[in-house]
Amino acid sequence: MTQFAPNKLVLVSPRHLAGSGLGSTNVDALGPLIHHFGWTTVKKLPHGRHALLASPGGELHVEFDPLRQDGLWWTISHHEPFWQAQFSRQTPVEAISALTQALPQMLGDNQYADRIPCTDQTTATVARAGGWSVRGTRHGAIWTSPDGHCTAEHTAGTEHVWYVEHSVLDGFDTHWTASFTADTPERVSAQFMAHLIDDRPVLRQFEDVPTLARGAAVITPLSIGGLGGRTVHAVEQVARTVADTSGSSRHR
Repeated sequence: MTQFAPNKLVLVSPRHLAGSGLGSTNVDALGPLIHHFGWTTVKKLPHGRHALLASPGGELHVEFDPLRQDGLWWTISHHEPFWQAQFSRQTPVEAISALTQALPQMLGDNQYADRIPCTDQTTATVARAGGWSVRGTRHGAIWTSPDGHCTAEHTAGTEHVWYVEHSVLDGFDTHWTASFTADTPERVSAQFMAHLIDDRPVLRQFEDVPTLARGAAVITPLSIGGLGGRTVHAVEQVARTVADTSGSSRHR
């Protein structure tokens, strides 16, 4: 793996290895709700330490709280019927943002539907399309990312109908979870999954990519020579896939 200066901007894939991205990208999970959809700020503390937003009808709340001791920084809550989605600290912000920005559509506000794609597939179909493997369990199924670092467990009749978990070598800084309680609409978990498995790289400062994840991820400079950074990254993705496939064939 190439080493970069700590503040070097790099492209990282797959997304689940990239870390949260908070502070190193311009992805905004809350701003569009306020500025474009009329959501109101219920609570806000200085320096981005805590924010709680409410939808115009008050049925949905989105909370960002980086001071929580349990590490669950993001909470989306719906009332009547009650359902909740929660995401821990290192969950990639791009997947969270794709979900929060789609929430108004899920409430019937379609004024920006042409700009904010919202999947109409099921969560399982999205995982399958991303090349995730599946195995049955006693009460559901577990989907596993191609590199084995991320799993999505679907279990009927439990508190969390979908539970996504990620780690590399059990490293604390690489560990993150996403959970969706019973009664969470399928569109919610599917929207998160669709943007988690997206093979387009995400932007990070190199120092923000978890250390243990760097050897498993594809990391390339934002730009190199006369080539665009995303072109270079795509080539590296193909090379990694070919190498992984060849390695698997040799060990059969």
